[in-house]
Amino acid sequence: MRIAKYLHSCLLVEQDGVRLLIDPGRFGFVEGRVRPEDFGRLDAVALTHHHPDHADPEALVEIVHRTGARLLGNRETAEALRGHGLDVTVAETGEHRIGPLRLDAVPADHEPILDDHTPRNTGYLVGGRLLHCGDSLHPGLLAYRGVAVAAVPVMAPFLTERAVAGFVAQLQPGAVLPVHDGYARDFFLRQRYETYRRYVEPLGITFHALAEPGASITI
Repeated sequence: MRIAKYLHSCLLVEQDGVRLLIDPGRFGFVEGRVRPEDFGRLDAVALTHHHPDHADPEALVEIVHRTGARLLGNRETAEALRGHGLDVTVAETGEHRIGPLRLDAVPADHEPILDDHTPRNTGYLVGGRLLHCGDSLHPGLLAYRGVAVAAVPVMAPFLTERAVAGFVAQLQPGAVLPVHDGYARDFFLRQRYETYRRYVEPLGITFHALAEPGASITI
């Protein structure tokens, strides 16, 4: 499995000939560092929740038009994107298939935010090896303790470093791929990564500091 990060929470996963994009949001595109065409051929796009930094409707329209990729997301996301002419297959729980690739949808509450409405968040276990948490540190995700790689939100107004570190210590993944950090300047991002690295690596957990668009790991 190859996993490439395209800023913030956007990951491109390749396995068994399948190319799955997760959470192409506005923060990746706003400065032109990533473009919808950069992802190339896609079989599917999975969306954890309907916030613009995870699901940019304009970019999704272009991506679907260009690639014909199937969209997957929870019911709330599907309803929101229907207004943009996008058809989303509802994937809120259980096993789903994208060709030979297995995708398990995992209900995981979004962390509390300063808003009257908190969106429904869905995590994804991809190929049994990558857990994308979306914007969640929900205890239900701990069912996947020991997963090979966990894409965990590491910066947000609704997070603290200690909450993230405590969640990672309980989840005990083989490696952490930090996400939800696309609004940070590069110098600050490197500092935050080093802070987390010093904490998680003594636990025997690898920390993958993928800062540049398209930087990747293979697991």
